[in-house]
Amino acid sequence: MREGESAVTVLPMRPEPACEASILIVDDDEAGREALRRHLKHKGFSTLIAGDAPSAMESVSAHHPDLVLLDVMMPQISGMDLLTQLREQYDETQLPVIMTTALNQSHEIVEAMRLGANDYVTKPLDFAVVLARIQTQLKLKQTVAQVLALERDLSQRNDELQQANRELSEATDRTRQELEAAAKVQGAFLPTAPPVVGSLKFAWAFRPCAELAGDALNVFAFDAQNVGLYVLDASGHGVPAALLAISATRLLSLSDGSDSILIDACPQGSRPADPAQVAEHLNRKLAWNPAAAQFLTIFYAVLNATTQEFTYVSAGHPGAIRVDDKGNSQLLEGTDLPIGIGESYQQHSIRLEPGDRVYLYSDGITEAMNADRAQLGVERLQKIIEEKSDLPLQESIDGILRQVEAWTGDSPARDDISILAVELLATA
Repeated sequence: MREGESAVTVLPMRPEPACEASILIVDDDEAGREALRRHLKHKGFSTLIAGDAPSAMESVSAHHPDLVLLDVMMPQISGMDLLTQLREQYDETQLPVIMTTALNQSHEIVEAMRLGANDYVTKPLDFAVVLARIQTQLKLKQTVAQVLALERDLSQRNDELQQANRELSEATDRTRQELEAAAKVQGAFLPTAPPVVGSLKFAWAFRPCAELAGDALNVFAFDAQNVGLYVLDASGHGVPAALLAISATRLLSLSDGSDSILIDACPQGSRPADPAQVAEHLNRKLAWNPAAAQFLTIFYAVLNATTQEFTYVSAGHPGAIRVDDKGNSQLLEGTDLPIGIGESYQQHSIRLEPGDRVYLYSDGITEAMNADRAQLGVERLQKIIEEKSDLPLQESIDGILRQVEAWTGDSPARDDISILAVELLATA
């Protein structure tokens, strides 16, 4: 409850299946809300409609809907004002509110999140996306209802309550992170600390060209022998690119355990999925959408510290650069199409030697332009990496970025810059 506000009204909690939930559609566009109502009714939802704020408030009071789909642009009393009125009575878990707004109105998204919206969808509406957002919020609300029921019978169902609380906490954390990322749409998902696996060492750097980032990188341990690492780059800039990068980052996560696309689960046990298999999963889940016209490139690899096998796939991404302990470099290229527009993906494998390093990077480095609009290019980057190969790993990355800065001079950054390196330390 916000400071200075009265206690919120408690809505009836109905732990019903999501398909029986009631949805209030608030939109002054009669044709748009009617089309949405038909879609939702076809999916088994009970629907209510309102064309303005007063009608919406009356419907909430009379019918207690499970969720509200609220248009930002409303006559007389705006969607933002109506959201404020709703939050004076119902908190985010009692009455989830999903805002609908135009794709290019990122400032409205930020303001809606600040006022207490649970999520948002952009117009023109993609019903599959709308349905997924609705189901997520209803599941979260249902979890809250289950927790409240368990609290009323704590002495008999303490173990069940603790499990529900853990599930609620996890769901709340994921939702909060996604909403904060969508509202701010800036920065990148970076590893918090390098994994400790065998004689491997890692270093990285990330520099967004603006507050919104379309790049992402990560390195993570599967087990005591295997690590996964990637650099990806979503096409375009701004909110759409950042959201696509975040979607890919979520998929490239071990948080879902055996359900993760990074894991190949079989009766004999789980192991890291082949890079080509990961790329194919990404390609299916982030299929080409003509309305958005977006794709992403990625260099993804799995490195076994014991066998020293480096297996990778490059989907439309710049090739990684391998450099040995003598400063000789090799370009690790791939010929596959980007994620979203490809069909099948081919993986490659090399064996690293002690002292070898591999540098993954985004095209923000190779396409960096100087005052004459000449790009840095792969050959220059290879030469720079060779020159810095005698430095400690992190210092070599810092040196590479200084060379890129020297190349661009006072020219403004045109793209995000990501670089991730791994070194197989030489044994004594």
